[in-house]
Amino acid sequence: MIWWELLVMNLANKLTLIRIFLVPVFLLFMAKKGIPYGTFIATFIFILASITDKLDGYIARSRNQITNFGKFMDPLADKLLVTAALISLVELRVVPGWAAVAIIAREFAVSGLRSIAAAQGKVIAASWWGKVKTVIQIIAIIALLLQVNIKHSIYLKQIIDDNYYLKNFFDYVPPIMLMAAVIITLISGYDYFKKNKGAVDMDK
Repeated sequence: MIWWELLVMNLANKLTLIRIFLVPVFLLFMAKKGIPYGTFIATFIFILASITDKLDGYIARSRNQITNFGKFMDPLADKLLVTAALISLVELRVVPGWAAVAIIAREFAVSGLRSIAAAQGKVIAASWWGKVKTVIQIIAIIALLLQVNIKHSIYLKQIIDDNYYLKNFFDYVPPIMLMAAVIITLISGYDYFKKNKGAVDMDK
C-alpha cells in the first residue's frame, strides 16, 4: 500500500521525499572520515537537495498540485536539510554553536506550532519571511561548505590565496551570510507566531 501511494504521488511531493532521503546521504559524506572528496560530494548533494526545494514548489504551483502533505512536508524537509548541515559545520568548527542553536531552536518552535495547528485540522503554509529565510540559510550554508572544501584542498587554497578578491570573498562573505541567516531566521519565527497565534487554540 505504501509503495502504491509513493507511485501515484505527484511529482512535487516525490521531490520533497527525495530531499529528505538525501539528508542522511549528505551526513554520511560529511561525517565519515577517509572518503575521498567526501566534503566535495556532500556539498554537491546539498546543492542538489536545495535545487529540489525550488523545483517542487514551482511544479506544485504550475501544475496546481499544492497539497496539505506538501505544505507540511516541504518545510520539514528544509528543516532537516539545514539542521543536518549546521550540525556538521559545528562539528567542523566552521559555525559557532550559538548560531546553530538559534536557527535550530526556531525551526523546532515553528514545527511545534505547525503540529499544534495540524492536530486542530489547520495547516500553516510557509510565509514570505519563511521562504526568504530558507533561501538565505541555503546560500550561507553553501558558502560555508565551499569554505570547508577550500581548507581541505591544498590546490584550491593556493588558488584562493593568490587571488585578492576571492580570498576576501571567502574570508568575509560566508560569516556575514551566516549572521544574516540567524537574524532573518529569528524574524521569520516571530512573524509565524505573531500571524498564527489566533489560528491555534492553546487551551485545547
